[in-house]
Amino acid sequence: MTLIPPLDRLRLPVIGAPLFIVSGPELVIAQCKAGIVGSFPALNARPQSQLDEWLHRITEELAAWDRAHPDRPAAPFAVNQIVHKSNDRLQADMATCGKWKVPIVITSLGALVEVNEAVHGWGGITLHDIINDRFAHKAVEKGADGLIAVAAGAGGHAGRLSPFALVQEIRDWFDGPLILSGAIANGRSILAAQAMGADLAYIGSPFIATEEAHAAPSYKQGIVEGRASDIVYSSLFTGVHGNYLRQSIEAAGLDPDNLAEGDLKTMDFGSGGSAKAWRDIWGSGQGIGAVDKVQPAGDYVAVLAAQYEEAKAELASKTAF
Repeated sequence: MTLIPPLDRLRLPVIGAPLFIVSGPELVIAQCKAGIVGSFPALNARPQSQLDEWLHRITEELAAWDRAHPDRPAAPFAVNQIVHKSNDRLQADMATCGKWKVPIVITSLGALVEVNEAVHGWGGITLHDIINDRFAHKAVEKGADGLIAVAAGAGGHAGRLSPFALVQEIRDWFDGPLILSGAIANGRSILAAQAMGADLAYIGSPFIATEEAHAAPSYKQGIVEGRASDIVYSSLFTGVHGNYLRQSIEAAGLDPDNLAEGDLKTMDFGSGGSAKAWRDIWGSGQGIGAVDKVQPAGDYVAVLAAQYEEAKAELASKTAF
């Protein structure tokens, strides 16, 4: 299908996933300048008034880039909104996004007609992340323009379904923008996502290991050193199943192979120490084996672009008759 604006002006068919705590203006601006959608969770801006400052900075810096590089304009940016009754900032954050006419809003943990209508009212589009076909139907029924299929292996809160199964079920009835998330970390994987029916790839964990990311050096190094076997899928830390780095679980004094089900948002260990999901228990997807160093986000996107073009050429040579 033909991608709807503003998704039709990317250097590479990729959206940088919003990373809780980790994504900030520096990373978003670097991603957009490199030609992919950069995004961040609205809740990363604390206090709420900081969201206005961040959107001002992102908007101004990308506009300046476009003036200086008319032949290589920046990609659009996105803000992630948690659409759940527990988010008491949603109304204020949406008003701030409306002020700056945020081009893309990514919604999570609930779909609301009112949110989609508000975004459409200022000329933006909405993408809703889902883990199964039932949630996909609900999101589209409530006005989402596109879907982010969060398959097995994705970082943070992730589904259990194979990307092949999830994409084929959605494509049976939905021909709008479809983005695939789950262990995508190199150019071949981006092309594979498109081959199976997605329009764009959703990449998160590798961007933790970039210079612009708001992550502790030990977290970045954990991404560099980690492999798929180091990822643990558990509901213990937030009450929702997600993928986390084994090393961070061990550092918190827990056994990654024997985690209870539940919701321990803050874990106290009797010695005065505590650990929190995302801050101390680090989210990560299974694709991190492709990450071998900490580098600028723009350099990583350049590597992805080269790998993607190489994969396309190789595939074309294999299918030529």
